[in-house]
Amino acid sequence: MRKRGGLWLLAFFTCFGYYVQAQSFAETALTFSRTQPGGSARIQSIGGAQIGVGGDFSSALSNPAGLGMYNRSEFTISPALNFANTNATLFNQKTNDAKTTFHIPGFSLSFHTDYEKLTGFLGGTFSIGYTRTNDFNRNLSYGADNLDTSIIDYFLEQANGFPISQFGSNGNLENTPTHLGYENFLIGDSTVWDPNANPKAYFTDVLGKPNVTEEIQTRGAQNQMSFSYGANYNDQFFIGAGVGVTTIRYKSRKKYAETFENEPLNDLFLEENLEIRGSGINASLGLIFRPVDFVQLGISTTTPTYYELSDNYNAVMRTHWNNFQYDPSTVLNNEEYETDLITSDYSLQTPGKVSAGATFFLQKQGFLTVDIERINYAKAKYNAVTQGVSFDSDNQEIQSLYQSVYNVRAGAEYRLNAFRLRAGYALMPEPFKSTQNGVSASIQKITGGVGYRKKNFYVDMAVIHSLRDNSYRPYTVNSISSPLVTSSQKTTNVILTFGLTF
Repeated sequence: MRKRGGLWLLAFFTCFGYYVQAQSFAETALTFSRTQPGGSARIQSIGGAQIGVGGDFSSALSNPAGLGMYNRSEFTISPALNFANTNATLFNQKTNDAKTTFHIPGFSLSFHTDYEKLTGFLGGTFSIGYTRTNDFNRNLSYGADNLDTSIIDYFLEQANGFPISQFGSNGNLENTPTHLGYENFLIGDSTVWDPNANPKAYFTDVLGKPNVTEEIQTRGAQNQMSFSYGANYNDQFFIGAGVGVTTIRYKSRKKYAETFENEPLNDLFLEENLEIRGSGINASLGLIFRPVDFVQLGISTTTPTYYELSDNYNAVMRTHWNNFQYDPSTVLNNEEYETDLITSDYSLQTPGKVSAGATFFLQKQGFLTVDIERINYAKAKYNAVTQGVSFDSDNQEIQSLYQSVYNVRAGAEYRLNAFRLRAGYALMPEPFKSTQNGVSASIQKITGGVGYRKKNFYVDMAVIHSLRDNSYRPYTVNSISSPLVTSSQKTTNVILTFGLTF
């Protein structure tokens, strides 16, 4: 493992010359900023709308004023199954992949107290709630035959114009996939075949069209532990505040391969591993106003979340040659080279948000509710921990790429004695100022669920169906033939919430 220092961290930033095509620092900031409306099965089944509803442990995360509507203490736990399916297309060749995970995205313990001596204040509730706000468990795989370009072309473009010292200690391309390609003899400087040639020009002995496959696995989640309190003033005003302690666990493994026919190289294989771990903190403040019995209006604000993050990155490349005479002293068969383990620490500030909601009660038969949430993704910001390292260019990219959006969530609940029927819809609009690669990054959710409630316990079930599209380039070259992978993700999440009151 490398020591942590300015030069090593700089090497880490440059090592993403290839990986950056899949997920740059700017894209990672969006991933960690674009959290989902977490909460109980009840709230999830109504599209995640919860700002003006209250009376649910989900309020600890979204609008702590809603905790003021409790009249008893409560314990809840919410197990879930997540089914993620991805269809990927590269040059009209389609591949399907899937991932199923079991997790517990929420549990809570809420303590209610009745006030007897405080004029106007009728009671308050303190809640400790755990909520999953982002799920990274996905598989993506694709493949295509006879591509016009190869990742070797990318290596050539990266290396040309610089001497081989760029691959040495503290060189610009040290510990990058291009460095791995050089050590595997996929590219070489021109002096290999002509001592008088330009040492800053590079060549390859592999000229054929490759068959390409790649598997990308992402794992992990963002979670928040909320410590919140809500109070009830005269059954008309409900106020609350909370502190959230957040965690990020993100892992990505990419396995990229090219195979060739009638070439000195049989195949190449590149594996990259990235792990990001960290924790953060935020605060929230909320208010719910009940002007008349059948209407509740809510508003809440959440501060930016301040994360301290740590990254680990490494990569390995293996090549299988056909007993190829590379130069008079070198015959190639099986080659392999691995990067060092690159470790770095830095901080990330994800944007805060302001939410407003309204709930309309249909006497005792149920309610309709809608939320609008404003968040400006351009406000995400990195800060380096190591002196002499700057994130200025990444922060500028964030500001140039992203925009503020208004997320909309709406839902309804119908009550039939002890039973509840629910449905909802949510839309997270395009976060980019201009659509990337012709593919919109908006997210839609269609939700539904049922519930059963008695005096001392309840059980709710929700089904959340999410739809989103993505685009991805495994590498880029100066050619209209740069591969572009488009994918469609369909995720179905089934959540149960069991609640006990006391």
